[in-house]
Amino acid sequence: MSPKQVGPGQAGPGQTGPGQAGPDQDPRTERTRSRLRAALLAECAERPLAELGVAALTRRAGVGRATFYLHYPDLQALAVDACAEVVRAGVEALHAWRGLPDPAVPPPALARFLGTLAGHGPLYRALLTPEGGGPLGELMHRELREYSRRERELAGAPQAGLVATAVAATFTGLLADWLHGGIAATPEKLAGRSWRLLIALHRTPLDPA
Repeated sequence: MSPKQVGPGQAGPGQTGPGQAGPDQDPRTERTRSRLRAALLAECAERPLAELGVAALTRRAGVGRATFYLHYPDLQALAVDACAEVVRAGVEALHAWRGLPDPAVPPPALARFLGTLAGHGPLYRALLTPEGGGPLGELMHRELREYSRRERELAGAPQAGLVATAVAATFTGLLADWLHGGIAATPEKLAGRSWRLLIALHRTPLDPA
């Protein structure tokens, strides 16, 4: 892929994306963590993350407090882990295209991803705060920046780190403001506008000719 063909970022072959267990993951450990992640997401659908306690979470998950602390140092760490699947889905949706990315045609998966978030607004507003903060925002920014940086470097495109940061900050910020009502758009409209912005960031010359 030439520099002019660079899209919003794409995982290289053999890379493990966010939310994917490693090959040596103990199945029992993953089952316990899955229960804790599900419990946290269910709790966050009912109350802000800041109001959630370990006792309520472990009751919902059906595990003991000691078991929780065997797997996570605190609720913030669990929240980041619980966000990994959402981040993975978002990263995949942004890269669900083949050949040259067309600015006029965003990947259909992107609108579907946004529609999924819109259907669980209170939950994701608890994890993705305005301006792109919170555990979901931080993880989304980090993963998108890494994917974008890696793709630009593989393509030999200039200023890989700078553009990768701009791409990650733009999409994460748009997503946060949209979820919190700062941007009025349907999932389809937001998908199209976000896609065009990200393509423009990749293709804009940064240095004088």
